[in-house]
Amino acid sequence: MNTDITASVKPEYPVIDRNPPFTKTVANFDTLDYLRLTTISGVSVVVGYLSGIKPGIRGPSMVTGGLIGVMGGFMYAYQNSAGRLMGFFPNEGEVAKYKK
Repeated sequence: MNTDITASVKPEYPVIDRNPPFTKTVANFDTLDYLRLTTISGVSVVVGYLSGIKPGIRGPSMVTGGLIGVMGGFMYAYQNSAGRLMGFFPNEGEVAKYKK
């Protein structure tokens, strides 16, 4: 069984790195990725606070929501960054940066 996504879907944009390592992908985060991570985290903290029905559980609920938001925001930013490096998302900035 072939689980390589590139075997079934061809990249639409120039490929910079077919299998980017974790460090390169995180180093490739752009301003929009950090903005998305921050926004998702912030909204999750607020939702966690508001979902704490009793006053005694609002703090733990807010922390839990924040942790879920940070993890989800990071995964979303990571997915976008890796997609640009692998050529699945528009990557004009990365092509200019890495093809020098």
